[in-house]
Amino acid sequence: MAGLGDGSRWPQPVVLPIGLAALLWPVARRPARLTVAVRAAVPAVLSGAVTAAVFVSGREALSGPGEIATLLCLLLIAVRDCQVRWAVVCGVLDAAAVLALPYREASGESSVNPFGMLLPVCAVAGLAGYLRVLDHRRRVAVTETQRAERLAMAADLHDFVAHHVTGILVQTQVAQLLATTDPERLNTILTDVERSATEALASMRRTVGLMREVPETGNTGRHPAGDLAALPELVEGFSGPVGPKAALHRDPSVPEGLPHEVQVAAYRVVQEALTNVRRHAADATEVTVGLAHDGRVLEVTVCDDGRGGTRLPQAARGGGFGLVGLTERVTALGGALRTGPSPEHRGWEVTATLPAEKTSR
Repeated sequence: MAGLGDGSRWPQPVVLPIGLAALLWPVARRPARLTVAVRAAVPAVLSGAVTAAVFVSGREALSGPGEIATLLCLLLIAVRDCQVRWAVVCGVLDAAAVLALPYREASGESSVNPFGMLLPVCAVAGLAGYLRVLDHRRRVAVTETQRAERLAMAADLHDFVAHHVTGILVQTQVAQLLATTDPERLNTILTDVERSATEALASMRRTVGLMREVPETGNTGRHPAGDLAALPELVEGFSGPVGPKAALHRDPSVPEGLPHEVQVAAYRVVQEALTNVRRHAADATEVTVGLAHDGRVLEVTVCDDGRGGTRLPQAARGGGFGLVGLTERVTALGGALRTGPSPEHRGWEVTATLPAEKTSR
């Protein structure tokens, strides 16, 4: 191995395999006790112990590039992925292990000069810290997007349930009056009350998982909840005088009486997909929006023929979190969202499948 010269080779077979195992051990086969902190700290401690043993024995032993590279990789992982407390501890251990390694200087003499490896250690630690900050910002952005979507769904749920509960209240008051004047009409009214209550409960079951957080005060932002009836206007407005040609194909199998929250989700899927066409496929000339229903599932498809060759400036493309919110909404309803190249290789396709049984009006 390069860099050994006439020095002893024995420290490397001891440290290098342990370090490589910590780096390359497959995640699927890795025991739970081998946490990031353990994998970063153990090779560093072992390397330090070997270096100390060599120094005490007075023997000459030089480190090779493999050992140095392995410890630097472990330093990167420790600073980036460990919890803050352990990131400091493991980072110091890995950095100290690298700085303490004996190596051969350009003059050919063996040396343990910490300043010789200080620049690589600082560079790796700085890169790891930068990546850690990026990961944190990404997690915060995703969390905020999911929270905003939860609040939007909570508002939609409130409007939907309030509509049915109000209807239940009114029909109950009428039923009380008819109990003495026209008892024969009670059966029809009670049937409507039962239907409204069932629909309201079904909506709450679909979205209760998204309402674990308590909304903070001061959030008065409300955006209108579209539905399938508003899709023609949305698609027509997307085309405009200069936009790509957009067409809505609604299969006759799609019923009118779909659950409100399903219609809102379908509208949002189309809205976000059209927005992404503007941002990422400005060269598209045709966009097709399709709605189909097989009796149990509503399928929403948005497909464009853009190649991505013409895009808006970076600042106008958004943060890439629109699909995060859509996925949150669609999966909460028991559906699935897929994005990728269209099967015909014409462009990009967004497909959402939403469980949607027809409801009575």
